[in-house]
Amino acid sequence: MPAVPERVGPVAQDPRRLAGAELLERAVAYTRGCLQLVPGTPPDAHTPCEQWDLRTLLRHMDDALSVFTDAAEVGYVDLVPVPADGELPLLVERLRQRACALLAAWSVHPGTGDVTVAGQPMRSDLLAAAGSLEITVHGWDVAQACGIDRPVPAALALELLDVVPVLVADADRPARFAQRVDVPVHARPSTRLLAALGRRASR
Repeated sequence: MPAVPERVGPVAQDPRRLAGAELLERAVAYTRGCLQLVPGTPPDAHTPCEQWDLRTLLRHMDDALSVFTDAAEVGYVDLVPVPADGELPLLVERLRQRACALLAAWSVHPGTGDVTVAGQPMRSDLLAAAGSLEITVHGWDVAQACGIDRPVPAALALELLDVVPVLVADADRPARFAQRVDVPVHARPSTRLLAALGRRASR
């Protein structure tokens, strides 16, 4: 299930608006680069997501991209997983197509107002930020499964770190996210972002 929050914290009342569509574009660009590493990687390669292999991770990402695209196109998310099957090359190609559809949908979305998530309203810019977080972190997971350390770009990581407290609550751990990992305060932004979501980067 994609990491769509069922509740949001104090920033939900903040008059500041998040650049959701722009965040999504940068998240997709990063993850597209990670997907280029997949050819030649075994489908059962281990990922940072506990009990998930690479094929399972790509299927989950396919479902998530579909959900966030529907949010922009129809303004509704029902949180029912979309079945995804196929070999790795097919999954990667489908993810590329989904990513294009996602960006196209959010490029014409006003970025204001609410989207209905499982029957409850949620600010659309926060939902776009949730999509950016999901896409970025799973892109890193893909690179790790392929044996490559590909840090999240610093500017993107810092912006996503800003919304983690809004989108990830204590109740989400350890079900949706693992417990935080302790890292030095001077660690690079990518490492701090991953640690906030229970992932341990190489440095």
